[in-house]
Formats: sequence, C-alpha cells, structure tokens
Amino acid sequence: MNIQRWIARRESNWQRLEILLQQVEKKGIKSLTASEIKELAGLYRSTSADLARAKTEQVGQLIVQNLQKLTSRGYSQIYQGSRTQEWSAILEFYRWGFPKVVQQTWVYSAIATAIFLLSALISWWYSWQDPTFISLLAPSHLIAQVRDRGELWMGSILDYQPVASSGIMVNNMTVAFRVIAGGITAGIFTVFSLAFNGFFMGAIATLVGQHNLAYPFWAFVFPHGSLELPAIFLAGGAGFLIARGLLFPGNYRRADSLKIYGFQAAQLVFGIVPMLFVAGIIEGFFSPVTQIPEPIKYLTGTLLLTLLVVYCTRDRARI
Repeated sequence: MNIQRWIARRESNWQRLEILLQQVEKKGIKSLTASEIKELAGLYRSTSADLARAKTEQVGQLIVQNLQKLTSRGYSQIYQGSRTQEWSAILEFYRWGFPKVVQQTWVYSAIATAIFLLSALISWWYSWQDPTFISLLAPSHLIAQVRDRGELWMGSILDYQPVASSGIMVNNMTVAFRVIAGGITAGIFTVFSLAFNGFFMGAIATLVGQHNLAYPFWAFVFPHGSLELPAIFLAGGAGFLIARGLLFPGNYRRADSLKIYGFQAAQLVFGIVPMLFVAGIIEGFFSPVTQIPEPIKYLTGTLLLTLLVVYCTRDRARI
C-alpha cells in the first residue's frame, strides 16, 4: 500500500469528521441537520475502519494516535450522546409529559376513583348494619386480632422491613397491573378489581372503627396511601382507556384506536411505577414505625398528597 497516497485520499474525510465533532462538542447534536448527523455516523464508521487499517499497515504512530482520538470523540458523541438524550427524554416525560397525560385522561381516572369509593362506602354501610359481612372480605386471623386482642397487624412488618417493603412493592404492582390488564376484558375485570379493593377497604375501615383503632389505622395508611391509592386510580384510568379503544373506536379502525388509547395508557403506567415504588418504601420503613408520632404520619400523608396534586395539575404553558 502506498501510505502517502492512502493518507491523501482519506485525509479529507478525517478533516470533515473533525469539523462536525467540533460543532457537536460546542453546540450539541441538535445543531446538526439530519443529513449532517447521517454524515457524521458514516464518517465515524469509515474512520474506525481507517484506524484498523492504519494499525495493520503501520502507517506511523502519529497517524494512529490522531485516528484514535477522532474515533474516541466520535464514539462519545454518537453513542454516549444518544444515551444522554434518552435520559433527557425520560426526565422530560416525568417533568411535563406525565402531568399532561393525567390531565388529558382525568375522566377515566375519575371513573376509577368513583367505583372504588362507592364500593368502599357500600361496604362500610353493610359492615355496620351486619358485622358478619366483614368476615366475607377480611381474613379470620386479622378479624380475631382486632376484635379479641384490640391490636392492629402492621407491627409485624417491622420484623423484616426490607423483605416486607419488597413484597409490598410487588403486591402493589400486581394489583395495579391487574387493574390495567382488565381493560382487555372490555373493562369488566378493571371494574371488578377496583370494586373488590373498595369493598375490602370499607370492611377494614369499619372493623377498626368498631374497636376504636381508626386513628392509628389511618395514621398507618395515610403516608403511603397518599401515593398508592392515586396510583391505583390512575391504573384504573389506564384500564378504561384500553377498554375505550377496544369498544368505541369511533372513526378509527379498532387496531388504530387501541394504539392511540393504549399509548396513553402506557404513559400512565410509566408514571405510576415510581409512585408505587416510593409507596412501598414508605409502607415498609415509615408507616409501621411506632416511634414516629401519629400526627407526623398524618402530616406526611397530607404533604405527599398535596405535592402529588400540584405536580399532576402543573401546566407548562403557565410557567
């Protein structure tokens, strides 16, 4: 190989790659046009091949070092830069995208909330009228612990907090994804899951209320429930969005309708996962701790719920 001729033929590509890299390093990848980005990727690949050939043909240490620097800079901008953009997109979604989709789909989440609360109210009323109704929903050992010993059951979590917290997260995720997946059944299983959890909550609320344990019970529930319950309601909204796409495609083909509403449901799912994760940590490490005063727990729940409402109602256009 004629080394000087090869260098002369390839040098213009290296210089062009150098110019594009300098622009990206100073102004970012967004400063390039679509054709320039494609050119950058092509030049990076060809320069990497030139580096391999230069090492094989022993064209000189200086040329090899310069090509190594070029390919290293190109790799950093093309691959690591794309990862940075991915992280930026994720942060942008959680900063603005999730609140926006919550606002766009609030009717579906409101329906899910209404089903849960109505079921809890009905269960609460029946439980007060007929105490045996509670036994249809709550485990017998839990009922015995509250009625016979006058104790709540949350203290057992303290004996194995890390394991309990992980189990709580898995359970919360399972409940949420069941509610979401229920959309495939035309929303029937979504309604059932929300109603069942509402009935259970109403029965437990009555049980602790009948034995003067309501205040410590809600002190336990409120800190993590301020995130966990809204996440379940949003999951219900996601399930109803899927059902909407399946049952009422409107002017779209059913497959297209499912894509449109399914995409909104997926965005809700991405948003509620961190909520359930944080709720699981709070439920495992904060809510059951008896050394923390109960007013502090109520205050924590109020603060978290307030922050969540402010976050979900924020509007980029107004800021």
